[in-house]
Amino acid sequence: MLIICLFFQAGCQALKFKKVDAREVSPDPRKRVEKNLSEGRGFRLSDINKNNNTFSFASSNPLWQATLETLDFMPLTSANYSGGIIITDWYTEDQNINESIKITVKFLTNEIRSDALDIDIFKKICSKNSTNCSVAKGDNELVTKLNYSILNKAALIKKQDLKKNSDKNPYVFSEPSRENLNKKKKK
Repeated sequence: MLIICLFFQAGCQALKFKKVDAREVSPDPRKRVEKNLSEGRGFRLSDINKNNNTFSFASSNPLWQATLETLDFMPLTSANYSGGIIITDWYTEDQNINESIKITVKFLTNEIRSDALDIDIFKKICSKNSTNCSVAKGDNELVTKLNYSILNKAALIKKQDLKKNSDKNPYVFSEPSRENLNKKKKK
């Protein structure tokens, strides 16, 4: 068994020995670590010493936040931020008890763009006695409206966050005002 493990590990590029000239290696250990990581010859257990202020909380993601705000009228079955999916429960309006919808939103990226979300809507129609129900996927018009609504809301949330954080970070450029644009045009 040990021989088999050694045989497979010999094929790993990260474990192969390479001759290196000492003059080409930086004396700074941080630079050596970064070089090894960029070449795929190492890994880092944690970033304890880094002052990284980017958080992967759901509340800091405008797309996630906008989706939850848009679907707040529906009961949720699952909202998994790390998995990138929101699933609602069946929702029925008071006007039509025999029809209900269920929405699934999959996040393909955290960027606010038209292909960031994969939205599926399922419609369940039951007969009057509720014994026979049929479920169909579809309603592309509602998918388009929902996608548009979420993206617009996410863009507004991001814009508000940028305005709120612009005084904390002087390197974040805010949107130019109309007055400044008009002054530039006159010059």
